[in-house]
Amino acid sequence: MLPVYRLIACAILGFASVTLVPAPVSFAQESAEIPPLPRPRPDPNNLPPAPTAPAPGTAADAIAAVTNVPQSVTLTARITQEGPSIPEGVVWRVFDSVPDAQGNMTLVAKSEESTARLDLPPGEYVVHAAYGRAQLSESLSVVPGNNEKVVDLEAGALRLNSAVTGDIPIAPTQLRFDIFTAGEEASRVLIAENLPPNDIVTLNAGTYHIVSHFGTINAVVRADLRVEAGELTDATLYHHASEVSFRLVSEEGGEAIADVEWTVKTPDGATVFTDRGAFPSTVLAEGDYLIFAKQGEKVYNREVQVVSGGSREIEVLTSVYGGA
Repeated sequence: MLPVYRLIACAILGFASVTLVPAPVSFAQESAEIPPLPRPRPDPNNLPPAPTAPAPGTAADAIAAVTNVPQSVTLTARITQEGPSIPEGVVWRVFDSVPDAQGNMTLVAKSEESTARLDLPPGEYVVHAAYGRAQLSESLSVVPGNNEKVVDLEAGALRLNSAVTGDIPIAPTQLRFDIFTAGEEASRVLIAENLPPNDIVTLNAGTYHIVSHFGTINAVVRADLRVEAGELTDATLYHHASEVSFRLVSEEGGEAIADVEWTVKTPDGATVFTDRGAFPSTVLAEGDYLIFAKQGEKVYNREVQVVSGGSREIEVLTSVYGGA
């Protein structure tokens, strides 16, 4: 079921804020290490013609000698066409535009200076700029003289957080986020995973599929969010879930019995949680569950309904729920 949400935007470079407000099922970035970036693949139908070797012993030899001298190349990047140059955090890679026998482009230069100054022989190249998880590849023609190239990334940023329905906060250690490209599930590409809340993630402008994980079991919320160029989008996704803990006791409110094996199952028999101890805890999505507490040779069980809200303690009484 797709949630309903309202958007509030203001400029960063402008600044945008998105609050995802729950409908019946509700849901209201770059400090992570940048993953290795793939080499761009050439379009086989749009390759530059292979250079022809000049005849030896002619004036063409002298021209070739001059044109093989490395020339000055300056590369800068902007968030948007109207914005200033990005002062830091850009990684540049320059590839030969003619692929090798395996169809790969050869890396000829790399720079981690936001304003890259390179020396390249005249010719055709592909330049790749990466800023956080925003990236762009463009053609680069180097000619005799000073060469300057400006890349407009058309990038924005996304900051994610989650809460339990009713604006109940969730401990940051209990949250993680995955970012995928938009579209059908089978065609989505993972952009970033296991992101902590409130990280600012730089992305190319566009729509992304966001997955919020509360705990490690089944409390998951999904949303499609739009990132605008030059703006920071804040998004809060709302979970229908609760943090629960378990105690096996001989009387209500009594002391927890130690050395208990716990199992939590869904009504269809799927096991979603196991642990051993006196006070195990986990996060469960709203729904019905069957709790099993094994102590020695005896197994006690209780049916419970988890509702969205704050932390809840579930007691299994040896005197009420029996043992086999």
